[in-house]
Amino acid sequence: MSNYQVNNTNINALVSWIEQGIVAIPEIQRPFVWKPSKVRDLLDSLYNDYPVGYIITWQNPDARLKDGTVSHGKKILIDGQQRVTAIMAAVSGKEVVTKEYSKRRIKIAFNPMEQAFEVQNPAILKDKRWIPDISEVFDQGFDTFGFIHQYCKANPEISNNKLNEILQKLTSMKYSSIGVIELAHTLDIEVVTEIFIRINSAGVTLSQADFAMSKVSVNDVHNGPLIRKTIDYFCHLIKSPAIYDNIVHNDQEFAETDNFNKIRWLKGYNTNIYEPSYSDLLRVAFTFKFLRGRLSNLVSLLSGRDFETREYKEDIVKDSFERLHDGVLKFISETNFKRFIMILKSAGVINAKLVRSQNALNFAYALFLLLREKKVNDSTINKVVRKWLVASLLTERYSGSPESMFDFDIKRFNSSENPMDYVTKVEAGELSQAYWDNILPANLDTSVTSSPYFNLFVMSQIYDKDNAFLSKSITVQQLIEERGDVHHVFPKKYLQNNGFNNTRQYNQIANYAYTEQVVNLAVKAQSPKDYMETVIKQIENDSKKIGEIDNWDYLTRNLEMNCIPDSIFNLNHSNYEEFLQQRRSLMAKKIGDYYSKL
Repeated sequence: MSNYQVNNTNINALVSWIEQGIVAIPEIQRPFVWKPSKVRDLLDSLYNDYPVGYIITWQNPDARLKDGTVSHGKKILIDGQQRVTAIMAAVSGKEVVTKEYSKRRIKIAFNPMEQAFEVQNPAILKDKRWIPDISEVFDQGFDTFGFIHQYCKANPEISNNKLNEILQKLTSMKYSSIGVIELAHTLDIEVVTEIFIRINSAGVTLSQADFAMSKVSVNDVHNGPLIRKTIDYFCHLIKSPAIYDNIVHNDQEFAETDNFNKIRWLKGYNTNIYEPSYSDLLRVAFTFKFLRGRLSNLVSLLSGRDFETREYKEDIVKDSFERLHDGVLKFISETNFKRFIMILKSAGVINAKLVRSQNALNFAYALFLLLREKKVNDSTINKVVRKWLVASLLTERYSGSPESMFDFDIKRFNSSENPMDYVTKVEAGELSQAYWDNILPANLDTSVTSSPYFNLFVMSQIYDKDNAFLSKSITVQQLIEERGDVHHVFPKKYLQNNGFNNTRQYNQIANYAYTEQVVNLAVKAQSPKDYMETVIKQIENDSKKIGEIDNWDYLTRNLEMNCIPDSIFNLNHSNYEEFLQQRRSLMAKKIGDYYSKL
């Protein structure tokens, strides 16, 4: 049996199917992203009878109902959404929703004399040769005879018969042929998911999360559109609270739901620590509610798949939607989300750039929600989530195959009576003394400033409330919050002047420290030995030239805070490599001490 069949239909029939709900557009597969000029080009192709490609649909797998009958669900439009939306917007006059959730019309004008399309603009509105909005011509109440009379009167260079012929050709676009590839309903979910991802790879890259959202959004029976909107609006509001009024104005039906009440708190909330996408939200909700890590499994469960019998059952569909909905509500809970953010802050995560692994954050939140659901006491949750987040960053646990690791870890946390037992087990295997003494210092041998290991060092400084290098009153946290930059302990210009011209040499992260700009400017291109001599003199003479440090005890403490070895007072370019090795060891020790205190 073929995996698909190819048929032909026309634009008019396709629009009718969508309006009747026979074919469902998963409306937030992605927002309408076409530029108006691309809509214009599509209409031009239809007008000239050029091929405009195929659309691809797939019907839900057969699901057995309780009475023994088979349910044939809606056909999902899994490719061609942008083209179909463009046609409905231009021809039917329907509004599209932008990324900012404001509705707008895409008005395409038509010049009968030149038989040309253009995006409506002020000049066209003043030009009597143009039909400013072709949707008027396609309206059922359009007075063709009256329009021809008025147009030809204003433009005598075209005859009534010629204009009528052109208008007939224009309106006949509704009957333009379009190919439909119907995927067999018997296809395995994983196969359809792969097809979905591959056919869209030439445009905006799509994923299993996109397909899962498509599955969610077309299921009216089990509150799919409500779940989809809750997910999508939350993820947009967390990044841009300003769109709140657009949502209220343009989706009044959703604005009256209890789900919307549960995300109202985002209106005045700003965080730059964890801003999940809908893919992140789906992954977290699915991982903690279903104790699984592979999003392809979510698509299967939402379709009603029984993994043991390989049949599709309606009761599995119902249960899966209910569990997903509950997981989404737990994710968006103001109490849960804000408490999770506080846990991140308590670990020294005050900015999103400190944790480049979104998967580490996602699993940490899934773990938090799981432990909350298991009614683990609050202090244990705080400690476990903090420790696990940092441990996963130290080992880059979720950088390779995150789904399989999500699956592995969430099951073991769920089965552990004491979640700290699993943390301790992983520590013993992956964070032994050999890791702190050898592996971590070696990992710090890099020039990549976004390295998770340098970020962990900075998090340890924030956790310990350390001051910036050679600063008495300004903390590392304050510099980061004010978007301060890291500077070189061995100044970059000094190293270049002494033969270190390779970026990887002078930009070693062991040569970085958060420093006030005024301190950095005062240091200039001097060797550590020379500028530290100035610091010593200002302590002895009480004449501040580099920073505010005015006593030996504080200088010693400041060097410890920033993991600067005591040898700094005697270092020049000939000791640079030795300095890097010493500082890597000190940084690794500080990170280890920080981890033990979490």
